[in-house]
Amino acid sequence: MKITEHIDALEAAGRGLAEAAEAAGPDAEVPTCPGWRVRDLLRHTTMVHRWATTHVAEGHTTYQPGDGEPALDGDELLAHYREGHAGLVAALRAAPETLECWTFLPAPSPLAFWARRQTHETTVHRADAESALTTGPGPVDPRVAADGIDELLRGFHGRDRSRVRTPEPRTLRVRATDTGDVWTVRLSATEPPRTEREARPAGGVAGAGGVARGAGAGSESAGASASVGAAAVAPAAASAVTELSGPADRLYLTLWNRLPTDAVTLTGDEELARLWRETSGITWS
Repeated sequence: MKITEHIDALEAAGRGLAEAAEAAGPDAEVPTCPGWRVRDLLRHTTMVHRWATTHVAEGHTTYQPGDGEPALDGDELLAHYREGHAGLVAALRAAPETLECWTFLPAPSPLAFWARRQTHETTVHRADAESALTTGPGPVDPRVAADGIDELLRGFHGRDRSRVRTPEPRTLRVRATDTGDVWTVRLSATEPPRTEREARPAGGVAGAGGVARGAGAGSESAGASASVGAAAVAPAAASAVTELSGPADRLYLTLWNRLPTDAVTLTGDEELARLWRETSGITWS
C-alpha cells in the first residue's frame, strides 16, 4: 500500500470508530478488550493518535512519552477523539516525504511507518468499538487487512521482544484465500518468529518469497513478495504443520485476537493456535 492509501484508510477507520462508539455509548462493554468500556477505548485511542501526531508534526527524533489519557467522558470525550484523529490525518497529509522522526519498526521512511502503524492501530480499535454493538466487527478492506497481517507477523513479531516461542521448532502458515497472500511463520524456543511471505494474486501465479525478521513496515508492503531489510528466499513450502486460512479480514482480526480461532479455518495442531492466542498480544509500553 502507498502512504496515501494508508492515510485514506486511517481516515475512514477513525470515522468508523467514532460512529460505532457514539452508537454504543460510553458505558458499553468492549468484548474484544475485556475490562474496557467504550470510554476506555476512546481515551486510549485518542492518546495514541495525539502521541503519534507529536512525533510527525514536530519531527521528534527521540521517543516522546505523550500526555496520557484524557480525563474526559461522554460527548466531550468523543469530540476530543474526533479532533485528535483529524489532527493526525492532517499532520500525515502535510508531512514531507523526507520527514525525519522517531519510529519503532523498520520502514522505508518515518512517514511510511507512521501512516501504516496508525492505520492498523485505528482499524483494530474500530473493530473493538464495533464489538460493543450487537452487529459485531464489520468487514475490513482485504488489502488493508493483508497489509496489517504483514505488519503484525513481520514487524511486531519479528522483534526480539515477541513472546511467541515453542519448545520445539514449529511452523504456522497463514493463508488469505481472497488476496492470495501466504505467510509461513517459523517458531522456535530461542529466536523470535521468522516469517516468509509469498504474495500471489488470488488464483494467480505465486511470486518470489521474502523472509523478514524485524521487518515489514513499508509503504508498498501489501504488494507482491516484499522483504524489508532481509534477503530473499525461496517461496514457502507447500505444507506447514498448522495452517490458518480464510478471508484476509477474518485472519487479520483473528491474529490480533479480536475474533475467535473458529472465525477462520484451522488445519493441524490446535495447541499451536492456542499458544498464539496466549502469547502474541501486543501491549502499550
